Formats: sequence, structure tokens, C-alpha cells
Amino acid sequence: ASTAKPIPRLNDFISNYDDFLAFAKKFQAVQKKAIAANKKIDDDELLCKLRSKVSLSEENAKKLEMPKEKNSRGVPVEMLKKFLVALFSYMDFKENEKVAKLKKLKESQENLPIFTYKDEILKSIGENRITIIAGDTGCGKSTQVPQYLMNAGYTCIACTQPRRLACISLSKRVAYETQNKFGEKIGYQIRFERRRQKDTVIVFLTEGLLLRQVTTDPHLSDYDVIVLDEIHERHLHGDFLLGILKCLILQREDLKVVLMSATINITLFSDYFGDMAHVIQVPGRLYPIKVNFSEVPAEVEKGKGKMNPEPYVRILQLIDTKFPSTERGDVLIFVSGFNEINTILDAINVYNEKAKKWIPLPLHSSLSIADQDKVFDYPPEGMRKCVISTNIAETSVTIDGIRFVIDSGMVKEMSYDSTCKMQRLKEFWVSKASAEQRKGRAGRTGPGVCYRLYTEADYNALADYTTPEIQRVPLDSLLLQMISMGLPDARKFPFIEAPVDESVEFTIYGLKQHGALTADEKLTTVGSLLSKLPVDIQIGKMLITGSMFHQIEPALSLAATLSVQSPMTNYAYRDADCEKMRSDLESDHGDPITFLNCFREWLEVKNSRDRGVSSRRWCKLRGLEEQRFYEMSKIRTQFKDLLVDSGLLKSDSHRAAMENMTSSERALRHGEVKLLKSLKRSANNDDGLERKKKYLKPDTWRIDNDDERGEHDVRDIDFRLKNTQSQLQSLISASTACSYTDLTILKLILANGLYPQVAVSDEFNHCKSTGEKLYHTQNKPYVFLHPTSYFGNHHDILQLTDADIVPHPKFNSRTPLSTNHQVLFYMSLLETNKPYLVNTMRMPAAESLLLFANHLHSNSDLSRVICDSWIELRFVDSQVGETVLCRMIKLRGMWERLMKSRIEDLSVGNLEDELTSLLIKTMNFRVLYSVRRLLPADLKTSYVGPGNNYYPGDNPFVKEFPLSPDDNVGGTRLSSYFTYDCLIDSPFVEDWECPHCELVAPLSALQKYQHIDAAHPKESLLVASTEGEQQIKPVASNSTSYYCEECQKTLIITPVEVLRHKKGHLK
Repeated sequence: ASTAKPIPRLNDFISNYDDFLAFAKKFQAVQKKAIAANKKIDDDELLCKLRSKVSLSEENAKKLEMPKEKNSRGVPVEMLKKFLVALFSYMDFKENEKVAKLKKLKESQENLPIFTYKDEILKSIGENRITIIAGDTGCGKSTQVPQYLMNAGYTCIACTQPRRLACISLSKRVAYETQNKFGEKIGYQIRFERRRQKDTVIVFLTEGLLLRQVTTDPHLSDYDVIVLDEIHERHLHGDFLLGILKCLILQREDLKVVLMSATINITLFSDYFGDMAHVIQVPGRLYPIKVNFSEVPAEVEKGKGKMNPEPYVRILQLIDTKFPSTERGDVLIFVSGFNEINTILDAINVYNEKAKKWIPLPLHSSLSIADQDKVFDYPPEGMRKCVISTNIAETSVTIDGIRFVIDSGMVKEMSYDSTCKMQRLKEFWVSKASAEQRKGRAGRTGPGVCYRLYTEADYNALADYTTPEIQRVPLDSLLLQMISMGLPDARKFPFIEAPVDESVEFTIYGLKQHGALTADEKLTTVGSLLSKLPVDIQIGKMLITGSMFHQIEPALSLAATLSVQSPMTNYAYRDADCEKMRSDLESDHGDPITFLNCFREWLEVKNSRDRGVSSRRWCKLRGLEEQRFYEMSKIRTQFKDLLVDSGLLKSDSHRAAMENMTSSERALRHGEVKLLKSLKRSANNDDGLERKKKYLKPDTWRIDNDDERGEHDVRDIDFRLKNTQSQLQSLISASTACSYTDLTILKLILANGLYPQVAVSDEFNHCKSTGEKLYHTQNKPYVFLHPTSYFGNHHDILQLTDADIVPHPKFNSRTPLSTNHQVLFYMSLLETNKPYLVNTMRMPAAESLLLFANHLHSNSDLSRVICDSWIELRFVDSQVGETVLCRMIKLRGMWERLMKSRIEDLSVGNLEDELTSLLIKTMNFRVLYSVRRLLPADLKTSYVGPGNNYYPGDNPFVKEFPLSPDDNVGGTRLSSYFTYDCLIDSPFVEDWECPHCELVAPLSALQKYQHIDAAHPKESLLVASTEGEQQIKPVASNSTSYYCEECQKTLIITPVEVLRHKKGHLK
């Protein structure tokens, strides 16, 4: 038994059974023809000849030896011999095919324009610190330069790309061209995944990821060459990397830097690096492209603001007339946005009802991954595909077979207003560089035609290059990262083109508001933690705050849902069936909780043991994009790891999860992992470079293979590999906030991260329709609720009803007295055709503002408070104001102590439980007050001014904070955020009778507490405030407003209590 020949398995020699069977049929047919023609076939001689040609390992050669016995396992030797002849013929054919492919590949590489410059490039890199390669479209720089470097002996090469998709596709292509297994010598690393090993020579990675590596390895010692590709796009991280590398090459003499781009502003870049840089210009390999300018630009229908699709349809008609359908050539249309895509798509479908020659396909980042991939599929014979795209197809995506380009000349770009922290999505003319990139898409595979729907004079008037991203995006994360890297002054960083000074100053001020920087612009402990989190500042604060409470798990899930694009697809709000199916997931607390509900329910579907339930179909029926949920699960894991690394969270490793399993569960999991890995290998092979052709249906832009085609989804396989059944169940529990306490704390965690991004309702909203209702932020008044948000469709929950408003002679209809005032916290401001609030969440107004405001200014009796110099709160009387403010000062002190203890890993005792309990009580603390937005004119007459109303003595509110005058607005500073008696008020002060002694005197609120603190130290402010709280009871559901003329007060009491109150006066 020990000398038995190893049993051969077909998959040891064949990777594609279908391909082998097809070959075997053809081979058998050829042999039959030869026999029919009386040609002698000697199987022994043929088998011997083939064995000598095919290269096999010694072990595999033994497996395929002919048996000596007449029958082998019941198979006649002659039949086995014929099978082996077919098998060896197939292997010989595949080897010859591989050699032919390699020969063809080598020829195509040598035909690339950049091959002529290979020696010059390597010489320049060897002799210069920086080499700039200005290579036109199609020259081969992105795939060939990394290979030249590897073959020249460089062992650690980093190649950056602005987009993740490019990292993956380029790494696959270079691995194929170098005949290396993908993920070994050639790999990639992006935000959520990596395919690289310790000995990987070339790694493609995003610009942002390389910047993250700088924070842990300032000298980037892992690399000997850094290649920055597509630098002409001038992305934020790309520009920052240029500055980092300019400084780094002065510290590392061995480091080589290569800058590459198609349409580069050579003078700008060469001047930036000076004598250190050597420039090489490489011509492109484009086929001739005929350019046709329009005599009149594509018009916009006046008054309606809609695009006119007729010029695009006329060009398709021209192509149908001028070019036979048997000729090669698809169409690529460049427009500015999704609405324009839909307008043209509808027009082409109308035209195509008669023509039946076109398959229109949209391409936009908001489409599902599956729908985006359809642009790479092939039209049936006699038809053309027409891809309608935004500028994503300029550089990020290359679609083979494009012969005609129709360029609208427009692009929608995001700009950023740092003063009001608002992003603007506006339509602009493209730059000349972008117009040339678009034109170049028509000449990649053969002669092409570019139709420009603007005049030649319009083209000549275009800007040469696109505005750098650093001048039109938020700088918060960038500046924080710069400061965390030890850069002394962000204003002096050597950017190739610096951001606007005003933008830098507003960003630094914003970082101070978030507690990330001190007054002298040094990094705080919170700021240091924020700089390590590759997320927006708001999300980072939310994660840090979440670690303070036992709500960290749902906080992680909520942070993950808000860190990716919205899961809602473009048809989510246009399809009534989708809206109906999604209704049970929507939350009246706002969009963030709705997204969390969707994520949790998706996890439930994934956890379902009923394999007939498809998560893809579940998402599709509700208008949700499943890719977003996969991203959420990945980024949640990443967030958790970051919190563990920073010491804010204890680790719960995979090993611990396995140890908690029973032996049978471990065995089942082992088998499941083995199967999943096998399926993943199969899926990865399917996703290789030799992609199986898919053909489009002629009557629709949906491909033949629908979502439910039964193929294995590599995303689902990855998800199940990383999550056991028990881990998935834990994840579901962690993404749920069922109780009122859990939900309230979760909302407070998010609110703390978002502040000061708060909006208040317009005072006239009660008489406006939903679409016309306005809100105001601190620096941007008159903004709207986004039409696809929850509150944009359910505004009634934000509106005060008549029953909510309490009549009072001191309060009018514009500033009504109520216990139910609300404010909206929002993730971002976005202006398209209107300025919109995006991802909003409602919170009680007074409680939230007093808890999170950076500056609180009060009058002398604490009945009036101005929050951050723009929102005024007026309480129904001074007693309520005193009680509420005393509690808030206490809460903020506890919050600060808990935060400090968590960060410094100190014992907190029962502090967290006490704080949680008090926060819940405060959110139920229904008191009467009004809310008013203050205008600049109001502020001019609100403050007493510096030098007034300073009270010396001890601080009864915050013991460790010495009382001091406020030099900006007047009054007395009681804490870092609270200034007392700085508001202009009535000079009349009522006599106050001390409850602990016989003192009766006209004292202000501060003086009262100072007296109690000095004369009655056992009666602390804490006790006094607690006693005051007992007098403010939660409002019963049957309470009504009652104004007592004897007391001259408005009371919120039940009918029974009204009678008791009247009897009290009679007595």
C-alpha cells in the first residue's frame, strides 16, 4: 500500500472543466475525420511525443503514467490512453496558447510609446531625486513604469492612485503582465482591504492611505521609490503628499520620487521642486480623433432650467445614418449630473423605440455596483451601446469599444464655503485639460470622433486646468493631521498651491470649537485621538464620546452608517412600493436612526437561516444599495480596531470568539470557512482579467444575468468569512437601541459629535407648506429640509401644535412659550438648487443647547440665556432658569470628568451610571421656555459690554475655576463656557430671603449662591439645585395652561390641580 501510485485528480491539471470539454469534443471530431480519411493514428507514439513537450512536476508525471494492467479501476486501457492523449493535447495547446499570449503581450508592451523612453526614465530616476513623467493618454505609464522599476532592482515601490478602483484594476493588470500571482509580488491596499504580503514589491494604494502611513512611519522607510500617478487631478491628499515628499527627500537621500500625469502643468510642478526634478515628456498613443464643434451650444429651456436632450439624439441619428451598424463603435456621452443622465436616457429610449439600434446605459457613482459594471458588457450584433456618464469616465473608468464621444462641456463640482461650513454642488464649464481627456476616450482602440456641444470660441475661453481640490473642500481632517504630525504651523506648510487664508483660519477656529485644539493651537488629548481616526471630525468625536458610555457598540454601528454614502438608491424615493416596504424601518427621530435601522435589518436578513432569503433582493425591494451595508460592516470593524488600539475599548478577538464555541460548533465553522475560501478562490478567478463576456439585452439596459442568477457574491463570502453566526448575532444586538434610555444616550453621543451643526425653525413655519418651511443655522440662514430626508416628508413632528403652546402675556406667537421646542442637528449642509440640511436628527432645544454650547451668556436672574451668540432661551420665570442651569453646570462637569477619566484610563467608579441617569432625567425635564434666533442687530443691544457686572469672590458653581471678568461681552466668567450677568436686563432686583438664616436682601443669583456657600457650607449648590428640581414635575398628559392673576404666573397643571390652587388662595 505504501508504494501505491498516487490517484490523479483532474483539477490537478485543469482549471476550467468547460474549456477542456469543449476542446475534447473538437479534438475527437478531428480524430474522427483523420480516421475517415484513412490516416493512421498511433496513440502510443502521440502520447510519448506529447509527454516530452508538456512540462509536469515529477509527482504529477507519476500520476499520469499508463497502468500496466488491462483495466484500471474498471476503465479499459485503450480508452484511458485516448483520454490521456486528449488531456496531454489540451495541456500542450494551453501551454502554446500561453506562450503566444506572452509573445503578444511583450510585443504590445514594446509598441507602447513609453517603451522608447524606458532607459531614459530609469537613468533619470537613478540620477535625480524627483522625476516628472508627463505622458499623454495611452502611453502606458501607469502599468509600465512600476514594472521598469521592479526589473531594475527596486524592491519596495509604492504607486498611489486617487481612486480605489484604479488601485485594484492596475494591480491586477501589472500582476498579469509580469506573470505573478495576484497579491504576491504585485498587490494593492485600500481603505477596507489589502492584497499584499511581506515580500510584495509593487503595491498600489490610495493617496489617503499613504498619508496614514506617514503618521506611523514619518520617513516612509518601507519604500525606496514612491510613484504619484494622476497628480494633475489635484486632489486634497495628492497636494498634501507633494508637500510631505518635498520635505521628506531632504531627510532621506535614498528615496526616489516619480510624478506621473497625462495632462500636467509642467511649469507649475517643475518650479515647485526646482533643480531636484527632471522632466520627461512622453507622447500618447491615440488614434486620430476628428473634433466637431457645435455652431450653437446645447441650449437650456428658458425658465424651466431643464436640459435639452435633442442635440444628443440628433448626433445618434447622424451616427446611424453615416456609419453602418456592422462597424465597430459605441458612444460615450459626458454630462454634468444624474438628472442630466436621466433626461438623455429618456430621450434615447423614445428615439430607440423606432430605431432599435441603441442600448443606453447610465454611469454614475450613485448607481449600484452591478449597474455600473454593465457599461463593460457587450451589445448584441448590429447594435451599439451608448454610455451616459459624469466625469467619472474621464480617468477612473476605461470602456473598451468607444468610438464616439459627445461632450456637453459641463461638470458638477463640489465647492466649500468655510464660513458657514456648507458644500455647494454647482455646474461649471470643464477645463481644457478635462476636455482633452474626454476627447481622448474616442481614440483608444481606433480612429474616433468627438462631438463638442459648444463652440470653438467657448473652448478657447476655458480655464487651462481644474481648480485644485484644496481650494474647494473642508480642511478639518487635513489640518488636524498636519498638526498631529508635528508641523509647527499649518499656515506655513509648502503646498504647491496654498488654500485660501480665510479657509484655514475658519477651520482652525472650528477645531477649537470641537475641543481638538487649545487656544494656542496645540493638540488636545481629544484632538490627538481624532487625528488617528480616518473619518470626519464629527464622526471621530462621536466614537470617542461613545467610549464613555455602555452604548459604544451601537455608537460604532451608527458611526459606520454615517461614514459611507447614503444607502438609498436613486429610485428609493420615486418608487411607491419601495417606500412602503421601507416604512417600518424609518424612525421619527431622524435619518441617522433610520440608517441604523436599515443596517440592523440587513444584518437580520444575513443572519437568517433561510437561505432562500436573498439580502440583495431584500435591498432591491426597498430601494437600498447593498454595497453600502458591506462597507458599513467593514468600516465598523476598522473603527473598533482603532478604538482598541487607542485604549478606549477592550479587545474581543477572533480567538476569544472561537474559544467560546463548543467542539461541534468549531468543527462546523472550520468546514464552513474551508467551503467559503474555496468559493472565494473561484469567484476571484471569475473576476480576473480574462472577464467572461456578458451581453446586453437589446430591449433594456439590464443584463441577461439578473441579481438572482445564483452566482456566488464575493462580498457575501468575505462577510461570512469574517463573521461567525454568534458574531453576527452580537453585531445585530450591537446595532440595536431599543429602550428609551439606550436611544436617548445614543442621540446625545451623536449630538455631541455634531455640535455646533444645529438648525432652528423659522418663526413663520407654522403658516407654510412642507416644501417651503425654512430653518436657520448660525452662519447660514434660510435653509431647507432635504426632500429625501425623513423630516422633509414628515415635517409635522417638528411643528408645535396649539396644545403645545401656553399663552402668557410676556410671550407672543413669534416666540411662543412651550415645553416641546426642538432643534435639528445635521450632518452637513449641501447647496444644489437650494441649500439643504442633510441627515437631520431632532433633539429637545433647551436641554441640548445648554449641554453642548461652547458659550452661554445669561442675565442676572438666569431667566435668559444666549447660546453661542445666536439662540436666545427665555424661561417662564427665574426659578426655572436657576434650576435648569444649575443642573446643566453639574452635568457638564460630570461629562468632562468622565471624558478625562476614559482617555487617561482612570477609575471612574459610579460616575458613568450617575451621569447616564441624570442625562435621562434632564431629557424628560419639561419646562416652559421660548426659543428665538438672534440677528446681528439684536446682539448689538443685548450685552452690557466689557468692564460691567463683575462679581469678585469665590465661585459657587465651579470651585476650581476662579471668577474673572469677561473682556469681550462683560459680566463674570463662571467657567470656560459660562458668563454670568452679561446681558442687559432690568435694573430692579427683588428681595431674597435666605432659607437657612434671617438674611433678606436684593441679591443677584450669583450673590445668593455665594452667600449660601460662605454662610452655610453644608448646604451645597448641589443640594439647593436638587431641591429646586423637585418643584418642577414632569407635565401630565391631561395638563392645561392656567394663568393665575393672584400669583401673576402661568402654571401647567391638571384640572384637579387648578381647583386645589384656587382653594389655596381662598384660605
